[in-house]
Amino acid sequence: MSSTNKKIAVIGAGVAGLLAAVTAADRGAKVMLFEKMPKVGLKMGITGKGRCNLTNSAPIMDFIGKTPGNGKFLYSAYEAFSNTDLLELLHGYGLVTKVERGGRVFPASDDAQEVRHLFMRLLKEKKVELHLEEPVSHIVVIDGRAKGVVTKKGRYDADAVILTTGGASYPRTGSTGDGYRMAGEIGHKVTTIRPALIPLITKESWPKDLQGLSLKNVTLSLSAGGRRKAEEFGEMLFTHFGITGPIVLSLSDKASLWLSQGHPVEATLDLKPALTQEVLDKRVLRDLEKHHLKQMAGALVELLPHRMIDVVLSLAGISRDLPVSELKKAQRASLVQTMKSMKLTITGTRPIEEAIVTAGGISVKEVNPSTMESKKVAGLYFAGEVLDIHAFTGGYNLQAAFSTGHLAAESAAGRD
Repeated sequence: MSSTNKKIAVIGAGVAGLLAAVTAADRGAKVMLFEKMPKVGLKMGITGKGRCNLTNSAPIMDFIGKTPGNGKFLYSAYEAFSNTDLLELLHGYGLVTKVERGGRVFPASDDAQEVRHLFMRLLKEKKVELHLEEPVSHIVVIDGRAKGVVTKKGRYDADAVILTTGGASYPRTGSTGDGYRMAGEIGHKVTTIRPALIPLITKESWPKDLQGLSLKNVTLSLSAGGRRKAEEFGEMLFTHFGITGPIVLSLSDKASLWLSQGHPVEATLDLKPALTQEVLDKRVLRDLEKHHLKQMAGALVELLPHRMIDVVLSLAGISRDLPVSELKKAQRASLVQTMKSMKLTITGTRPIEEAIVTAGGISVKEVNPSTMESKKVAGLYFAGEVLDIHAFTGGYNLQAAFSTGHLAAESAAGRD
């Protein structure tokens, strides 16, 4: 069947579904796009704190290393549609972008809604048949081939089906795991679902005392069972339940995995990673000599954020009111050790509904990476977060959704 008369059903109007629908229509297919919510691209509208971190400016093959969840599966998708291809496409449709710290690419307007509205315009221009507030309940499979979809309004026949329903995070945007059920019904394996890019809950209560305090240029490391280790340098934030922020989110995938495997997880915070213990001890000694007439709480004002002083002193077993002149060498050693190694017990993650992305999903072993077509059901394609792929923050997850969506649509409609 030629690409000019294929009928394609796309299930889910998120990042992957929107680009899949536009790409398939560009290839001459008649496209039906089904979305259970009243609007398209709702999750897109809140990504990047409402600014939409579209992609990253790094070389596209560097994205593989930034994708702990089956990154190698994406080689073909990235070769077929890279970050450069994405930006060329969006720029061609009038979107102006900018690059920020860490290579993150955003709309110049800092408004994710601009991207949503761009895709809404494209759906209209390319005559995509949009079915809002019409959730798909089942994929029709006849003789091992996808032949359409079923909604509350009836059956819609199609020559190919692209499943792009997203994960299980941010359910208010429509991502409630429907795609896992639909794929499971027709014989696909769905790997264990868990949160990734998620704040962490601590057993200790002192992070609550520091709620809202942001730390920069610190190192956070995780360990589990004495063997598994991971470490990140950068920025983090204390909350009423524990810790969050960029380096916490980057580490959270491993924390989530280790916790799901039953391993106890411990975090270690180094407030002064640029200084060795010996150098830090000299720095502390210098500050104590400078403030020798003060009490300990007043002697650390140049070394620590004001709100951290009482917590650090408490963990080091030193009274805030102790005169500096009475501090013993062993106490100073304890102070230095505490600043280099603040221990936290990770008891869990925030609920999956709060995760930026979902880890787990439709097993990539059952999907052809060169086409995104199911190895079990002909004419059925997958794209985006419904697959068992997930990456770090920085634009990598959206690029994975765009690239797999584009490749699935090209394959389903027939490449030029």
